[in-house]
Amino acid sequence: MTGGRKKAGGKPEVGERPAAQEMEGTVMALDLAPSPDLSPEMRAYFEKCREKIGYVPNVLLAYAHDNAKLEAFAALYNDLMLAPSGLSKLEREMIAVAVSSVNRCYYCLTAHGAAVRSLSGDPVLAEMLVMNYRAADLSPRHRAMLDFAVALTEAPWTIEEEDRDALRDAGFSERDLWDISAVASFFNMSNRMASAVDMRPNRAYHGEARTLPAADEA
Repeated sequence: MTGGRKKAGGKPEVGERPAAQEMEGTVMALDLAPSPDLSPEMRAYFEKCREKIGYVPNVLLAYAHDNAKLEAFAALYNDLMLAPSGLSKLEREMIAVAVSSVNRCYYCLTAHGAAVRSLSGDPVLAEMLVMNYRAADLSPRHRAMLDFAVALTEAPWTIEEEDRDALRDAGFSERDLWDISAVASFFNMSNRMASAVDMRPNRAYHGEARTLPAADEA
């Protein structure tokens, strides 16, 4: 018989519960502490995070061992995910989750799954995107968007004009095509970096925006 931790007497434990997954304080597997020489701008950015959401996301703490890398990461992330775009913030988060699902990135699925729950008000949608976006009842626009992002993730060399045309047919502009591609590409990089260093999400993400909408609001 295989599986399960055994007691000293050699008999397997029946009904053993997994240990509580206490991860607060764990950022990543590498022993790289935040630099004491962070720029005033990055220190202010961390303080803004604490004021707005109550904590500094661990991805920022992971990059904080090098101020230049932290600034570059934060600038690109904020531009792609928060700057004006033909894509809504929710749509960009949906791309992040669909890409991260393909790559099985624990950090990004947890953090951006929470963002989808918060922005959509629909925990069920977020769970579907985490598991399999094709199970969700999506509009043609959103299905085309995620189909493209996932194809770009799984087999980027197969992308052809017909794939771009599918986005145009769904109503996306040329700039939107760029933004979809940029967000998907960013999260492919970020997923790989998070997996490489075993980046761990802040514990708070797990409980955020879990309330189901009332039946008459669904």
